[in-house]
Amino acid sequence: MRILWAKSNKILPVSSGGDIRSFHLLRQLAASDQVTFFSYYDGDADRQYETNLEKQFPGCICVGTGKKFDWKVARGMDYVRRLPQPAPYAVSRFASTKVRDRLRRAIYEMRPDVVVCDFLDAAVNFPTRLPVPSVLFQHNVESEIWRRYAETESSLLRRRICRREYNKMLRYEKAMVARFDRVIAVSEHDRSLMSRWVDVSRIDVVATGVDLSQFRSAGPCDSNSRLVVFVGAMDWEPNIDAVEYFCAAVWPQVTAKYPEARFRIVGRSPDPRVRRLQSATVEVTGSVASVVSHLREAAVVVVPLRIGGGTRLKIYEAMAAGSAVVSTGIGAEGLSVNPGKDIWIADEPRQIAQAVTRLLGDGELRRSFRFAAAEHAARFDWSTVAPTFRKILSKTARSAPAANATAELVSAATVSEPRV
Repeated sequence: MRILWAKSNKILPVSSGGDIRSFHLLRQLAASDQVTFFSYYDGDADRQYETNLEKQFPGCICVGTGKKFDWKVARGMDYVRRLPQPAPYAVSRFASTKVRDRLRRAIYEMRPDVVVCDFLDAAVNFPTRLPVPSVLFQHNVESEIWRRYAETESSLLRRRICRREYNKMLRYEKAMVARFDRVIAVSEHDRSLMSRWVDVSRIDVVATGVDLSQFRSAGPCDSNSRLVVFVGAMDWEPNIDAVEYFCAAVWPQVTAKYPEARFRIVGRSPDPRVRRLQSATVEVTGSVASVVSHLREAAVVVVPLRIGGGTRLKIYEAMAAGSAVVSTGIGAEGLSVNPGKDIWIADEPRQIAQAVTRLLGDGELRRSFRFAAAEHAARFDWSTVAPTFRKILSKTARSAPAANATAELVSAATVSEPRV
């Protein structure tokens, strides 16, 4: 099967949840199929990145857009410039005539059996009419995230911006889900949300996976430390909100009982708001070579998300490493987990603090969660998840291209071809 897979932003080094999911699925598919990975990113051509990517995915196509946003004022001006556009800024900022022309040429020259659009920000550069079967890979329902932004944002100005972006994203996402022949979601929850827009039979679910060879290498162990750890990309708003919320509403309750407890925030590109959380009991690491050692050193791993969508790979990674995990319901949303056995779910600050302190103080309970978590996560290695993804692509490739029919749905929608 010839697969053309298009994704925005650099996938290397692999760090964010979406990149991890895409990278491992691509690696698994490339072992049995002819995969051409189309990667485009802001800035000028990055030869080192392209050389490294070629080693991972021979025959890849790389495009540097030439656009640069090295400072917040430039990003703010770009946002204002794109306000009149119907597409939300989170998508329209990826629009590029250069990328669109090169992608169109790749599709028409290669005539792949199936083309994969890796999430909404890549969809903005896809031709309106596709001559081959197409799949939209939805890592989450983006409009749901923006809805939650608007509900939790304390600043009136930012709340209004979030509400505006939510309304744009909702219209855009509906149109894109209708535009592609099939949609792949990462959870039944996301599938249910998108079934309001298209026939549910057009949406498949592929579960989140985990690289067991990396996270289960030494097997589960127990830590007698009072260390609590959060792992995630620290320039992503839901993660920023999560650690701010945890430090303000939960952490004082934990340190009141265990003054020696320490909270470690592990992840790349910490936002200034995250840096400001550093204190005598809170550590911010920034980028690390590997999160595995931090997960294994922790007594408890927390996922206090209040905003989010899709599924959190960080939970399966922590579970595979044998960690005792405390998460909000939103943090564990869409995952196959067993609350009370292999993960502790709590939503209110007092409940989260009680869960953390119980696990910090009860070694037997902590070990029970650790071993149950490692045992459960062992079912979700990428090698067992990827075949389901491949079957969906194969099924789509065998079907007659529906591009001409679905394009009419886009024409009828409020979303137009992006202007750049």
